Amino acid sequence: MKTKFQEITGKAQDVILRYPMVLVMALLSSIGAILVVNNRYDKEFFFTHSKFIACCCLGISLMFALKILSQRIGKRLLLEGLGTVFLVGFFFILPEREKDFNEVHGFIIAITFLLSHLLVSFAAFLEKDKELNFWQYNKNLFVNIFLTAVFTGVLTGGVELAILAVDKLFDFNFNDNLYIDTFYTLAIFGSCFIFLLFNETGLDYLEKDGTYPVILKFFTQFVLIPLLFIYLIILYIYSFKIVLNWELPRGWVSYLVLAYSIVGILALLLVYPLKEEKAKSWVKVFSKLFYYTIIPLIVLLFTAIFTRILEYGYTEPRYFVLLLALWLLSVVVYFVLNKKASIKFIPISLFAFGAFSLIFPYLNAFSVAKRSQKNQLMTLLSQNKLLVNNKIDFQKKISDKLVDEIADKFGFLAERKQKDFLLNLLDPKAKELLVHDFDSPTSWGINNSIRNAFTHVDKISDVSKLERLVLESETKVTLIQGYQYLINFNSFNQESRTINGDTFQIDNQTEVNNTRAIKVSLNSKEAVDFSSAMNKLFEDNSRKTETVRVKEIAMESDLGKYHIKIIFPSITREKASYNKQYNIYYEDAVMLIREK
Repeated sequence: MKTKFQEITGKAQDVILRYPMVLVMALLSSIGAILVVNNRYDKEFFFTHSKFIACCCLGISLMFALKILSQRIGKRLLLEGLGTVFLVGFFFILPEREKDFNEVHGFIIAITFLLSHLLVSFAAFLEKDKELNFWQYNKNLFVNIFLTAVFTGVLTGGVELAILAVDKLFDFNFNDNLYIDTFYTLAIFGSCFIFLLFNETGLDYLEKDGTYPVILKFFTQFVLIPLLFIYLIILYIYSFKIVLNWELPRGWVSYLVLAYSIVGILALLLVYPLKEEKAKSWVKVFSKLFYYTIIPLIVLLFTAIFTRILEYGYTEPRYFVLLLALWLLSVVVYFVLNKKASIKFIPISLFAFGAFSLIFPYLNAFSVAKRSQKNQLMTLLSQNKLLVNNKIDFQKKISDKLVDEIADKFGFLAERKQKDFLLNLLDPKAKELLVHDFDSPTSWGINNSIRNAFTHVDKISDVSKLERLVLESETKVTLIQGYQYLINFNSFNQESRTINGDTFQIDNQTEVNNTRAIKVSLNSKEAVDFSSAMNKLFEDNSRKTETVRVKEIAMESDLGKYHIKIIFPSITREKASYNKQYNIYYEDAVMLIREK
């Protein structure tokens, strides 16, 4: 027992000494996650620490890649120092405030995470040869990741159940946060520690020759490749259908072709050592034919991509799909024409394309998307003759479909900090209405303001769409001066309150002319119906869509010996085509009451 304990502690000590920076990053990630959960209602704290967690999680894979590289070339301290500088810089590249964070930063984080994991796969194998070592190294990493997931799942579940058992059997009444804290500690730091235990000495252990795993051979031969074959048949039949009908391919076919190609490349990598074995002729055939089967699909892929790009312009997702298509084309050309092709080309080329999309001046994803959408917006405005003295004419008659396109492009560019460009297209009156919308962290304010700025809109879009209008009050403080009582209510419950022996019943289920309205009764004898007042609120804004800001949303009336006033922070009316009834929703409404 003592020997076993010493062996375990010895291995744990080896991991700590061999991978200190990886473990530091994992530990900081766990601590950050725990702090975020425990302070999740503090928005500023939540955002800052979420950035910190993202950088530390990125640091786990980055520091592991640099450690493996240092085992090949030395200079560990220099590499880890450069890695730390990069992570600190990455933290400050991300916006300081949550309202400045948008999907662009999400793309930056996602692509950087992908690049760090690709770096792990090839950082120590940049020199020529070592082809089989490269495969063994990545195969062992793949197996270790799978084992780590199994071990971590069992360990986390077991510890959580143990805490629950102690809590319930011995009445400790643990705080619920204990379960969350335990989960993040084991799921992040624990899984990282287990993964490093499986890797033992690192590069020397991971790249050593070993027998081909039987389970991997079975999975590839009898599951993965047959599924790919079925997938290929479906895509080819769809391609023939396009040619026969002479129609453009649907947009989502791009994702299907990319999925088939990437999974196929993964299958090729998994069976790489078997392709030279004579007994495995099926592997050799698959390895030779796979890239040729992709060629017709690449034509389909580029047709689908450019159909969308030429019609709607570039956005970051379309840019990345096109970039993946170009990468796939480069892989096919490389393996078809190069008789001595190396499988290392796959992760290295993908890394190069990914880095290009983030940092290459003028041609990176974000520059291309902004430039394209600006051009698309100007083309829309020019073709529809909406520009007068280089300003948008909001008085001109226009279809709701075109309004939606213009509003979407305004929202897209607003989220990407193109405020000056957009304000330049507005006359002083429209500029005054929209300028405050640029302070919003999302684009919905700009979208709605642009839609509502057009005064002559023809509704020609699909009538099956949901008709929805939100009125939002600009008055954020309720003045109660002159009133004696206040009742809070919402649209989901019927409220009844007694004041001075008089019972007020608020009924929001009443239907008048297929519209749910508010009816307030006093002692079940007298009642006032606010349906007309409520309908007028919406009819006054009926030509507008989505969200409309109004000075105040209020209705008032006499009721018996009282005067009542109902005030809404916001109120929503919607109607679907399958239902002729308008539904009205509101929250946190108040009713003020005073005796006359």
